[in-house]
Amino acid sequence: MKTSMILSSLLIAGLAAPMAAAADQFSVNVGAIGVMPNDDSASLPVIESVAGLDSGSTGVTVDENTQLGITFDYRLNPNWSIELIAATPFKHEIHGTGAIDGLKIGETKHLPPTLLAQYHFDLDNDAIDPFVGFGVNYTTFFEEKVSPELGGVLTDLAVITANDDVELALSNSWGFAFQAGVNVALTDNWGLHFMVSRMAIDTVADVRINGVTAESVAVDIDPTVAMFGIRYSF
Repeated sequence: MKTSMILSSLLIAGLAAPMAAAADQFSVNVGAIGVMPNDDSASLPVIESVAGLDSGSTGVTVDENTQLGITFDYRLNPNWSIELIAATPFKHEIHGTGAIDGLKIGETKHLPPTLLAQYHFDLDNDAIDPFVGFGVNYTTFFEEKVSPELGGVLTDLAVITANDDVELALSNSWGFAFQAGVNVALTDNWGLHFMVSRMAIDTVADVRINGVTAESVAVDIDPTVAMFGIRYSF
């Protein structure tokens, strides 16, 4: 992931060099933004072992969530701009798959601020502004919670007792982000904004019992992120 950070930083730094000489324009987009995971995970060998399940028969999945999105655009010149994607915290439930399909493992919140360099195509049409983008995403997870359902299963399997403290912890993630979208001008200042992004978000989820990791599973969330909103240009 360090490579993605370095490459994206160099790209954005290179685009920012002509800022002083270029005409600038600042815009804000506000609207609904949805995170739709295209997830894939490793299995849960400890659960499989204590429950007598086949090896590799379990996994986890992350559900979708929609929040209020806000993005900030800074136009460097007619073709290039920089965009920062932000949102109110996303909340996701984590469920089991395969032999533990439907079991709620826990839930988490996350924030995925993303910085992109955008290239805008010249269509000789001031109202339609299509673009593509490339950049880097940082996702931080917080307020992770183990579900009562998982606690009940672990108790039934004699993995824990009522006095044990069970926690869920997800590692933060760096990754690439790709984007395509279009801005539609309605007036000199107001318009519409639509974009679809694919973000590389990879995390490791640890189930900890009394502070000691009992189960660890790698999860590639890699969501599609879509936003539709109102655009205001200053």
